[in-house]
Amino acid sequence: MTTMTDSSVREFKMPDVGEGLTEAEILKWYVQPGDTVTDGQVVCEVETAKAAVELPIPYDGVVRELHFPEGTTVDVGTSIIAVAVGDGAAAAAEPVQEAVAEAVAEEPKPEGRQPVLVGYGVSTSSTKRRPRKGAEAPAAAQAPSAAIQAELNGHGPAAPAAPAAPAAPAAPAAPVTGDRPLAKPPVRKLAKDLGVDLATVVPSGPDGIITREDVHAAVAAPEPAQTAAPRSEPAAPAPSPSAPTSYDTTRETRIPVKGVRKATAAAMVGSAFTAPHVTEFVTVDVTRTMKLVEELKQDKEYTGLRVNPLLLIAKALLVAIKRNPDINASWDEAAQEIVVKHYVNLGIAAATPRGLIVPNIKDAHAQTLPQLAGSLGELVSTAREGKTSPAAMQGGTVTITNVGVFGVDTGTPILNPGESAILAVGAIKLQPWVHKGKVKPRQVTTLALSFDHRLVDGELGSKVLADVAAVLEQPKRLISWA
Repeated sequence: MTTMTDSSVREFKMPDVGEGLTEAEILKWYVQPGDTVTDGQVVCEVETAKAAVELPIPYDGVVRELHFPEGTTVDVGTSIIAVAVGDGAAAAAEPVQEAVAEAVAEEPKPEGRQPVLVGYGVSTSSTKRRPRKGAEAPAAAQAPSAAIQAELNGHGPAAPAAPAAPAAPAAPAAPVTGDRPLAKPPVRKLAKDLGVDLATVVPSGPDGIITREDVHAAVAAPEPAQTAAPRSEPAAPAPSPSAPTSYDTTRETRIPVKGVRKATAAAMVGSAFTAPHVTEFVTVDVTRTMKLVEELKQDKEYTGLRVNPLLLIAKALLVAIKRNPDINASWDEAAQEIVVKHYVNLGIAAATPRGLIVPNIKDAHAQTLPQLAGSLGELVSTAREGKTSPAAMQGGTVTITNVGVFGVDTGTPILNPGESAILAVGAIKLQPWVHKGKVKPRQVTTLALSFDHRLVDGELGSKVLADVAAVLEQPKRLISWA
């Protein structure tokens, strides 16, 4: 969003570049005060909890001031650069980016909004726009928007919001109606962790939304129906903030957790303690697959494409999903339903200097082997350059993580939130193996499949893992089973 600080200076505010995020870190400035900029010119690179994104300036002018140095984390809606513009440029129509940033900046900041893992974005936006000056605000503007209502209720059509509650009394008031209390997901989780029934909490937020402070106040409130005891112990005083722990700077280094690493940590904790994980293992002879990889590298049709074991492992998993489609699903907690996906957005976990990201190949099930090779190559190179877009990391259905590149045999991977399964591939090594009745050196690897036991039982998970192993052991099944 831009605002006029005087007749010739415009302030460019941090937009919400990741759909629902609340902050971003300025990684690099490409301009300095005094530089001339033009409409659409990239002025800085920022990192959100999802990806690194370049921001273009939406008008012509001369940079007057950079409000924050590189490495600073800035809230969405905060002005980051001032630009002196000409008389004609100031009257130009504002671009779409300004409108998006305006809507985000004017919306009250969500309290305690939990960042999401890359690839697991918020599907509905809670932003709403104020009426323009001179225009009459519609009556609907007096109530929370349908997007806000839908997000807070978790599912289903919007319902009229209750009026804002008065100041909280000494004890929580009972709910007036049977409607689900309005609270954002992080607040609901806090209430669950503290054992607080949201139906008994008096909201103090806008439009009757329950805030974190309301939950804490409900915990601190006295029990309403306790029998008076002969003697009650005084409540323990709240612990005072402890002084920062000192440490030896010559022997220890502290790294702030933010951006992608912070989002990954939060998402993995949420996944590990929400979805009941089961992990199964199988060790398989992949000698024939490795021979096929070498043959494909010599094929003219694959010239310039990335051909490696991961390509055939990905294709093997896609074949296994085709034979066992129920594995490709997600759990809808609000509706208590299993959502089976009739498409496969194949996620590939990628380690980058900024942390773990999981971009996915859209509709991977419909791609030929050369097309899949091209998609994998583009995905990996884009991730290494730090240019993966937020859209590329949303909507994944299943994931592959190749821990074998680090020389380890395998692991017990944690599900990417919202997905039903993740396949870990271990290192491929020459090992003694019984082949045709004799012990011979063969190329062997160990696969591990973790799945959500709410929607994938042991039989289904075992079938999928066994099918992946069978294809890698006999790659000709790519033809007979496809």
